[in-house]
Amino acid sequence: MSISPSSSVQAAREELAARLREIRVETELTGKALAAEAGWHRTKVSQIEHAARPPSPNDIRTWCRICHAADEAEDLIARLRDVQGGYIEWKRLQRTGLKRLQETARAEFDECRHLRAYCSQVMPGLLQTADYTRALLGSVQRFRELPDDVEAAVAVRLAWQRVLTEGDHRLAFLIEESVLRYRLGSAEVMADQLGHLMAVMQLPSVSLGIIPFATTRTITPRPNFTMFDAENVQVELPSALITVTAPGEIAIYAKAFEELAEMAVIGGAARALIASTISTLD
Repeated sequence: MSISPSSSVQAAREELAARLREIRVETELTGKALAAEAGWHRTKVSQIEHAARPPSPNDIRTWCRICHAADEAEDLIARLRDVQGGYIEWKRLQRTGLKRLQETARAEFDECRHLRAYCSQVMPGLLQTADYTRALLGSVQRFRELPDDVEAAVAVRLAWQRVLTEGDHRLAFLIEESVLRYRLGSAEVMADQLGHLMAVMQLPSVSLGIIPFATTRTITPRPNFTMFDAENVQVELPSALITVTAPGEIAIYAKAFEELAEMAVIGGAARALIASTISTLD
């Protein structure tokens, strides 16, 4: 069942409002007392707690200071930013074409020093061949009925890949075995992509883990997500891109990445999985 962007945003607003209410209740302050201490209209606290009115960053700082929870303020402000701008529908991101979207993403890859990416559906963008990217972006362009700038978008995405060999980057990738086996393009395209994967995993900046089908799982597969340093996490849903900036939520993704990594095989075992997949291609 799909969740609409509006309902997702409203759920995030309600979660923020609920946490602010919990903070007030834990301090044993009434809403009227909090409003009086803050110098607000008496109805403001109730409106914020019922998600009828969004708080400002200053409102959150004031709320947390009065309720002796100042250490939570910045995390809650980050959540507020997530609510305001973190959920962006793909149709908005892609409305000017795929090339522009790739250009927008490029700076983030250039600036990131420690990247962690988990993929359960497709190859990580930094590890894709031109033909694999062409097949992937071509399917996106057709499905979303976008302007056909696939070739230009492929060129921009390939330009991202200079971070594999230039600069001070540490790049950790985790993929599910299913990613090796999902066909995008012909058997020749997939064979070339898998061979490329075996080559790039030898680079000193790159670590690659593959989670085999046969692994006894301690954590279920997740949507694709990418962690850029400790600054933000981008989560790819079918309908939207979510950018997470709240420190507490980033920590959850970091923990998930660690647990997923514990189930992965690396080195020779990873290469054997890739080679086995190549041997099954028609």
